[in-house]
Amino acid sequence: MSKVYSRIESIAGNVIIVKADGVRYGDLAQINTSFGVSLAEVIKLAGDQVSLQVFAGCRGISTGDEVRFLGKSMQISYSESLLGRVFNGSGEPRDKGPRLSENMIYIGGPSFNPARRIIPRNMVRTGIPMIDLFNTLVESQKLPIFSISGEPYNEVLARIALQAEVDLIILGGMGLKYDDYLYFRDTLEEGGALSRSILFVHTAADPVVESLMVPDISLAVAEKFALDGKKVLVLLTDMTNFADAMKEIAITQEQVPSNRGYPGDLYSQLASRYEKAVDIEGAGSITILAVTTMPGDDVTHPVPDNTGYITEGQYYLRNGRIEPFGSLSRLKQQVNDRTREDHRPLMDGMIKIYASYKDSLEKQAMGFQMTDWDVKLIKYGELFEKEMMDLTVNIPLEQALDNGWKMLAECFDKEETGLRSNLCEKFWPVSQE
Repeated sequence: MSKVYSRIESIAGNVIIVKADGVRYGDLAQINTSFGVSLAEVIKLAGDQVSLQVFAGCRGISTGDEVRFLGKSMQISYSESLLGRVFNGSGEPRDKGPRLSENMIYIGGPSFNPARRIIPRNMVRTGIPMIDLFNTLVESQKLPIFSISGEPYNEVLARIALQAEVDLIILGGMGLKYDDYLYFRDTLEEGGALSRSILFVHTAADPVVESLMVPDISLAVAEKFALDGKKVLVLLTDMTNFADAMKEIAITQEQVPSNRGYPGDLYSQLASRYEKAVDIEGAGSITILAVTTMPGDDVTHPVPDNTGYITEGQYYLRNGRIEPFGSLSRLKQQVNDRTREDHRPLMDGMIKIYASYKDSLEKQAMGFQMTDWDVKLIKYGELFEKEMMDLTVNIPLEQALDNGWKMLAECFDKEETGLRSNLCEKFWPVSQE
């Protein structure tokens, strides 16, 4: 029998407080108002004082409204019927399709049993040279894309969704502009990838508390598909919006703030989501790629700062390009010695020469005399930025490797590259001899 309470003690922002007993953290409740029924979740217990966050906001709720506790936590339907569908942050259909109620699963559970995990060992191909060649994305990895507002990070995620060699894409959008939501939906539909995608989208116009549910819903569904043997790629954007929603709720609850007003458990909250990335022995995998915007391009901001301690590297998106310096995939060595024998040495050699190009560019800007070597470096750097760093370049890894050799041969002699002679003999373009 569900418990019903007819008095709300206080209303603050999107949070209400009710005096109740026998209620558990995370339980759902229905609030019967004159405008209909609103759904809420228990977010704090202090004696008999129960705080609930109302998903649709507290507009229209009065202290005399009835609160009915359902005795269960948030659930989402899991089945093949999710594919090609779009839902909001509460799991309700956004695409005007039917509501799904079969195979309900709980969200927000613990991360996967470490004893059943296996060491990451497979590359996730994206068709983006700055990822595939230089900072390979590995199956079951968790990586953020550090960026600032205005950079095309959502376009990068959409392109990865179209091209990544995985079985299933789950997109979790938090605080998206409506145009960005439409861009994701239309791009996936036009690219033929919507049929293998599931979208959970919270827009900036939706109640802020719904954004807190998006990662948990996305990852709960991803885990079930992974247990069924699917290779799942979860794309989250933007985790800073998720953290800001946490901060707003914490302020409403009058919690003692930590750095820049964020709650003291920010690290734990982020880690509990990122640690859902897993390669399951005898089954599928979950790979997480999540945008984290940096206010003021400040990597010491609490959200990117805490994220960096949790994840296995990061991609830096600046000036519309994935930067070679600062970007890092800590698991790339697990796979790029098994792709092609020249992958690792070519990657290292090209980045080393590109760093020298940056020095020559600075000399040129300061008016120093340029040597023949500087001229070669500048030619190489311009080619590298055009043919490798430009995000419009869309080629498989093997072609990117071949293009790297051609680029080196166009600008340097074999001996100038610093690459091993046996590799030069095998891969140096014959036309450039």
